[in-house]
Formats: sequence, C-alpha cells, structure tokens
Amino acid sequence: MKKSTGAPRLDDHCPGQEPVVASRHVSSPSFESTRRRLTEKQAETVDRLTQAGVEVLREQEFAGLTVRAVASRAGVGPATAYTYFSSKEHLVAEIFWRRLQSSPVVDGDGLDRTARVLAVLRNIALLIADEPAVSAAVTNALLGADPDVEHLRGRIGAEIHGRLAAALGPGSDPDLIETLELLYAGALLRAGMGYGTYAHIAGRLEASARLILE
Repeated sequence: MKKSTGAPRLDDHCPGQEPVVASRHVSSPSFESTRRRLTEKQAETVDRLTQAGVEVLREQEFAGLTVRAVASRAGVGPATAYTYFSSKEHLVAEIFWRRLQSSPVVDGDGLDRTARVLAVLRNIALLIADEPAVSAAVTNALLGADPDVEHLRGRIGAEIHGRLAAALGPGSDPDLIETLELLYAGALLRAGMGYGTYAHIAGRLEASARLILE
C-alpha cells in the first residue's frame, strides 16, 4: 500500500511552563511514503484523502467513517482511494502517523532528564487532544489487525521509542524506556475508552511518569 508522511500540526495546550520545542525539517515530507516514495500527484492525492478523513470524522466519528465517504469528500474515486488505504483503520492510523512524524521535537537544552521525558510524553499525548472524534478514532484504528495498520503501528512505536531514548540520554536503561512506552500506550487506551479527555489523560500520564522517573 502507498502512504505518505505529511505535515499536520501539533497543538499543545500544556498548562504552566510550556515545553521547549524545536522544529524538525523533514526533506519533502509529503512525498515520503511508509513503504515507497510517491510522485507529486500521488502525494497530493494522499494529502487530500487524509484531510478529508479528518473532516468526515468531525461529522460522523469513527463508526460512520468509510473510505468511500472520504474519497467522495476528497473528490477522488473510491478505487483510487483504496489504492492508498486498505481500510478506514489504515486511513486513521496514517492521519496519526503524519501528525506525529511532522510534530516538533523537544529541545532538551536547559532541562533535566525528567523534564525532557515529561515534555516528550505530553507533546505526543496532546497531538490530537483538540480533536475528540479523531482521538477516539486513532485508539480504535491502532488496535486493528490490518497489516497496513500493523506496519504503521511499528513506525509509530519506533518514533516514540526514539524520542524517549533521546530524552533519557545516552546509555538509558532499555527497561525504563519500555516502561514509559507501556505507560503511554495505556494512557492512550484509557483516553480512547472514555475515562477522560486527552488533555486530562496527558496530565495523568505526566504524573505517573514522574513517579517512575523520580
């Protein structure tokens, strides 16, 4: 399947002191695919489909989302849409991957280890905090067994692992990284199950991580 890693935004509503972030410049991000490179025209089509997916989610939520409805909103034929996305879970996973991949990376200068890790976790948790329908859809989508979702799930996990390892610093304990990854995954699932908003869960995630780190 063909996918691209585009450039939506990060909306961070962290109360109090805002974590310091630095923009990461990715070479031609909308041309890059999770499996292969796309032509300019193909990348534009994928951009339209993912944006249309967010728009449909705002109106229909995950239960009402279909690849056909997204294709219609994007002005793309259903057959073309299925060329890029094998399922609605695949489409939603791609939306989250694109936001994560293009989000700013924490600049740890002047921060201690705990502050760096907390900033990383909060930034990731708040990627879709302002989009409740998208947030719930992401949780559902990432639990899917679609091979394309599994592929993206692996890339998402690797990106989060890398950010946590960088925040912890050289020689960081692999078990500590895994514990923090499990903590984040549990927080994402808890938010998706309706135990609180993503903004609330982000705060609880930060408190739990602080207990582990300190």
